[in-house]
Amino acid sequence: MPHPAGYSRVVTARDGTVLHAFLSPDDKWRMKTELTEITPELRAAFLHKEDQFFYYHPGVNPLALARAALNNVLAGRKTSGASTITMQVARLLEPKERTYWHKLVEMFRALQLEWHYSKDEIFQLYLNLVPYGGNIEGVKAASLLYFGRLPDKLSLAQITTLAIVPNRPTSLALGRHNDRIQQARNLWLARFQAEGVFPAADLADAQAEPLQAQRQQAPVMAPHFARFAHRQQPSPQANLRTTLRADFQAKVEELTAGYVRSTRAFNIHNASVLVVDNRSRQVLAYLGSPDFADGQHGGQVDGARAYRSPGSALKPFIYAAAFDRGLITPRTLITDVPTDFAGYAPENYNRTFNGQVSAETALANSLNVPAVKLLHQLSVSRLVDLLKQAKCQEISKKEKMLGLSLALGGCGVSLWEMAGLYAALANQGRWQPLQWLADAPSPPLPDSLRQTQLVSPAAAYVVSEILTKVNRPELPADYERNPHVPKIAWKTGTSYGRRDAWSIGYNAKFTVAVWVGNFSGEGSPELTGAGMATPLLFKLFNALDYNAPIDWLAPPEELQFRLVCAESGQVPEAFCENLVQDYFLPGVSPIKKCEHARPVFVSPDEKISYCIDCLPAAGYKKKLYPNLTPEMVAFNLSNKVAFMPIPVHNPACTRVAGGQAPVITSPVPGREYLTADDEGIELLLSCNPANEVKKVYWYVDKKFYRAATVGENVFFKPRRGEIQISCSDDQGRNSNISITVK
Repeated sequence: MPHPAGYSRVVTARDGTVLHAFLSPDDKWRMKTELTEITPELRAAFLHKEDQFFYYHPGVNPLALARAALNNVLAGRKTSGASTITMQVARLLEPKERTYWHKLVEMFRALQLEWHYSKDEIFQLYLNLVPYGGNIEGVKAASLLYFGRLPDKLSLAQITTLAIVPNRPTSLALGRHNDRIQQARNLWLARFQAEGVFPAADLADAQAEPLQAQRQQAPVMAPHFARFAHRQQPSPQANLRTTLRADFQAKVEELTAGYVRSTRAFNIHNASVLVVDNRSRQVLAYLGSPDFADGQHGGQVDGARAYRSPGSALKPFIYAAAFDRGLITPRTLITDVPTDFAGYAPENYNRTFNGQVSAETALANSLNVPAVKLLHQLSVSRLVDLLKQAKCQEISKKEKMLGLSLALGGCGVSLWEMAGLYAALANQGRWQPLQWLADAPSPPLPDSLRQTQLVSPAAAYVVSEILTKVNRPELPADYERNPHVPKIAWKTGTSYGRRDAWSIGYNAKFTVAVWVGNFSGEGSPELTGAGMATPLLFKLFNALDYNAPIDWLAPPEELQFRLVCAESGQVPEAFCENLVQDYFLPGVSPIKKCEHARPVFVSPDEKISYCIDCLPAAGYKKKLYPNLTPEMVAFNLSNKVAFMPIPVHNPACTRVAGGQAPVITSPVPGREYLTADDEGIELLLSCNPANEVKKVYWYVDKKFYRAATVGENVFFKPRRGEIQISCSDDQGRNSNISITVK
């Protein structure tokens, strides 16, 4: 039965623990007591005191009326009103001055109530309306605000206390007149004993129990989540039972608040956390900020829903999508060298490059250039489509503005979205919305139609395995020997300018997502995902899942192993000596034969190489040389990495060599360069030639400029306007670009 003025909205954990409460629309603490919260003791105490024949009369008790009238006549004044519980409900719903006429109106209203509602509903409404002084109404509000517990957890002494206060809420004010209330309570307990209402032992314990009732604040756990739930559920439903676990929420709030106290020395004041049950996708803990009352640092901002740059935290989905497209396997080699993508030149976090690395090494170490290269091959639109399927709102809004920087955080995502994405990796690549309302009706569609397959189960498993190989900051390298420590896959992210630090970890049971930073957007030199967010991630994971049975992800049947060349990650050739095991998807993964070495005909002293056209009849030998790409040759030369160059091609050969022409890396093709003075600027001429090249020749506006050895830096002063630049190698291969100087 609804109350015309409405109830206080109460947000509870899934076990019924009250997390947060809001005032009713008329600014009362009027919390709805559900029928399941009315214990037999609560029912017996109130009925025996107020209306013993409640379940037998039609709303008005004629015998009680007659007795009250006789007593009033004999006393010469009004001593008793003979109000039944139903009549009291009518008066509480429509307060009026106490006159005989209004008593008749109450009786009529009581009969109406009995006609429309059951006895249990009327009794429930009575418990929800009885006054306890000030703006507190109803047993549940009084129980929570004075005893700190729900009605079904009250002792018999506390129940009796709540039963006697409504008749005299002013003279028996809880928290102020406790001694007086305790005396009145014990009188009623003695009466209950005399009339055999409760067992004698229970009554003796109740009489010995001291009355410790003081006005308390309404519960304020998970304030950001409570406000989110309050906004998302505009219906008049009074009690919202959510999926949060009260013990998880308390632990998250405690650990995060303590952790943020330690980060304040680095001018880092905020953090947000989400914990998700991977099997049900239910949110188990939700922390918007560590201190809701911290007005100086935006404590009321809900960091779990705020959109921030994720840094490298989206990289796993690039690798998973690339695995599904057949672009890579974990052992596939990717070059991590300086690369310019049409004016976008990403760098690694430590400003260094690693040459050739495997895909699993690149992901485990969060290298930037390999991730951008994969995204370039994959296409930005494909990654955007994947993230749109996971309901990433900012990415959906700005999809036409996004480029390769998406790989390194060039977009906005929320912690809520990130937790959902990583929970999908823990569920064989299947995404579905996170659940926060425990009593939400089951959708009519089967789970298979509610879920979205973001990546294949094989790709999700492979990426998860790679993400378990990252060194954990809180443990020694041999932590896997400790059976008490939860095994997790995890990934960090740091936004540009060190404004956001992310760390998300998961196993088969839980996903824990952590963001650390400042809501103001202010950065800090110490603010990195690995340095600031990851320690909190592992504190939380170890607290929530420590000593639990190891429950890891199962590999899908379609995922298989094969041997590949360790030098290239490709299907081995006869010259491949070092073989390693690699995951692959039959019919999807690349099957290209290994090309890490190439046979070359050379002179006996290995100073001259021959092609088929100039190969002499005798006096030569065949030797394997590293088959390096031009960018790897340039990287090795600039970093003084020793490698075996192919000897210069036979100078007597007149055939134009095949193979790759030099790749001009500076100036950037098609770019506009600005100069502010008449003397102009100097531009660098550089290229990446093939392995066998020893010399290159530069041309500007079709005129020879100068020759240079491989790796030598050449500068020139360009004129204003459009300029043609060409580079030829000593094999006769040529590349051309154009730039504009303004």
